[in-house]
Amino acid sequence: MAVSLDKIAAVPSAVPPAAALAMPTQDLRLAPDVRFRWSGWRTTLARLVTFGGAIALTAYAAYQMILVVSIADITALQWFLVVLFTMTFGWIALAACGAVAGVFLGRKSAKTDATLKEYGRTVLLMPVYNEDPASTFSALQAMGEALVSDGVGDNFELFVISDTTDPEVWIKETAAFQHLRRALQGRMHVWYRRRYENSAKKAGNVEEFVTRWGARYDHMVVLDADSILAADTLKSLVAEMEADPSSGIIQSLPRLHGSATLFGRLQQFASAVYGPVVARSITAWQGDDGNYWGHNAIIRVRAFAQAAGLPLLRGKKPFGGEIMSHDFVEAALIRRAGWRVRMLPDLPGSWEESPPTLLDVAARDRRWAQGNLQHLGVITARGLRWPNRMHMLVGVMSYLASPIWLALIITGLAITGQVATQDFDYFGDGLTLFPLWPVFDSERMIELFVLTMAVLMLPKILGLVETLFSRRARKSMGIVRPVVGVVIETFFSVLYAPIFMLMQTQHLWEIVHGHDSGWSVQQREYRGFQWKTLIRRHGWHMLAGIGVAVAVAYVSLPMLAWLAPTLIGLALAIPMSALSGSLGVAGALRFVGLLVIPEEARTPPIMLQQARIEGEISEEIASVDIHRLLDDDAAAGLHFASVQPQPAAPRGKPDALRLVVAEKLADAESLDEAFAWLSTAEMRVVLGDANLFGVLQRLRRHDKYRAVPSREAERVTAAGHS
Repeated sequence: MAVSLDKIAAVPSAVPPAAALAMPTQDLRLAPDVRFRWSGWRTTLARLVTFGGAIALTAYAAYQMILVVSIADITALQWFLVVLFTMTFGWIALAACGAVAGVFLGRKSAKTDATLKEYGRTVLLMPVYNEDPASTFSALQAMGEALVSDGVGDNFELFVISDTTDPEVWIKETAAFQHLRRALQGRMHVWYRRRYENSAKKAGNVEEFVTRWGARYDHMVVLDADSILAADTLKSLVAEMEADPSSGIIQSLPRLHGSATLFGRLQQFASAVYGPVVARSITAWQGDDGNYWGHNAIIRVRAFAQAAGLPLLRGKKPFGGEIMSHDFVEAALIRRAGWRVRMLPDLPGSWEESPPTLLDVAARDRRWAQGNLQHLGVITARGLRWPNRMHMLVGVMSYLASPIWLALIITGLAITGQVATQDFDYFGDGLTLFPLWPVFDSERMIELFVLTMAVLMLPKILGLVETLFSRRARKSMGIVRPVVGVVIETFFSVLYAPIFMLMQTQHLWEIVHGHDSGWSVQQREYRGFQWKTLIRRHGWHMLAGIGVAVAVAYVSLPMLAWLAPTLIGLALAIPMSALSGSLGVAGALRFVGLLVIPEEARTPPIMLQQARIEGEISEEIASVDIHRLLDDDAAAGLHFASVQPQPAAPRGKPDALRLVVAEKLADAESLDEAFAWLSTAEMRVVLGDANLFGVLQRLRRHDKYRAVPSREAERVTAAGHS
């Protein structure tokens, strides 16, 4: 007997009625016929300060570097050193000049009346992939209850679009969905759909949602599994979009929160202090040619469907195929179609979480690196606005900067080794006052180093100054503690930077050699570490740091002093990676008030609400697993009421996997035997088919029958037939 169809039918549909919306695939070779208006004097001036200032500053630094090495004839290695230095300096000069533009030319977030009566219909869309259901569904419930309390529940809906592949997580997802639906019953619509084929990953998940139900909604607020937004923030995003019919995407500034590890707390402190300056710098020069970060943004569904259908890139993975870092490309295509894409950097109430450790960031970074390099195949698309091309180029450069920095260090070491070990023809055949070997103007070099450090630190200094002048920040963080926090954050950044340099260089090497990153589950909670993992991942970093330090000390002590920050970070790579996940150090710093963010001094109500709800959902779904479904028809009915029918196989091409599952279940003589035979993919088939699941139920009852005393067998058999 399969799961009772009556129990399934009694539960409302998990998805709304179909409301199809066409989403054509975009042709990167054809530009739409769109005219763009002038960006305005403020944006134009911000672009001049950002890019013109960066070019001028880089040109000056490059000229000074040439003077540093031009005391005598410049060698080929020295010219290469100048080129690499110019590239790295230009990268940090762009950030510094952008920060200046943001501080002096950044436009404050518009303050549209958030009490507009006509909101349209907005869906809070949460794509999930093997995430913790208690965390994701509690965030949605907290946001939903806040919106209902504000009287706008009828204007919003909640929709979870799942790509989960873990059967146990899927079972808990459907249980959490039913909890969420009961909690908001009669006050807000709640929907859930899990795909059977995870094509195109998150981008494909969202695209399928748009093509099936997009016409039902005016806007969608796309979330990540760790996203949470205050009700006022959501209302403001909708009001901003309603007030500007030309807006396609409006991006909020997500701030990091909720971390208990040292690395996570360093990240969220940096987000609180430097993040607003960085966001305003980007906003200042991008104007209406903005970017999209993939979450915590509101999107006009019609604009997304019209312009954001992603094509497959030519070639093989990792450069070809499905576009991984889809958000930058979607923003560029929507802007290409004439819609405005902008950001509200000063809009509060938007949060996300940080990966807890160095290795967790590295795992995410590997996927991002591949996605950003793919943009080299998109950056030349016709009709794109140059700021959108610049967004992609900056994304690519954020990863190329690491091998360039490494090459700069290696070149410096080569020059030092050349000076120390080679026999030079000091004066050559002609008459000359200078020896023919690499020579440096040490005094000018020190001045150039000071300039470089000043440019590098400028965004942090501006962020700290702005924090100290913010009444809200001073009230929650004080004056001394942010200053000490910046010192601590900078200290750890210096030590972690060379480790990131080698990891990102390794990532690029793997990508260039054809290694695809795949689609791994993002780690959001700290779960400890194993020393053997740290040794395997960082052992060669540590050996490289120690080996180079010993060699340089033998050749040149002054060079060792220059490289000390880099080499110390590498030499301590293993303990530094372990320290990144430290709960004790993070707790001690928080106890004395360091690396504290405003949200910790005064926790926003929606976060308190989410924490309370997460505890309730965790307790409710803790015991929900496949054994619970087998024993509890009501629980099984709720699960299958949340399941969409599997796509029908084409005529003449039967579903081979389903046929295999059916044969295995037919041959199984016990539940344990069936479980032993079924793979993860086959178990997903069972959990998506009430009839196949019914076979497992019969095996379960048969096992119970064999386990009870014979005098009770007749009663158990009768109960099974009933």
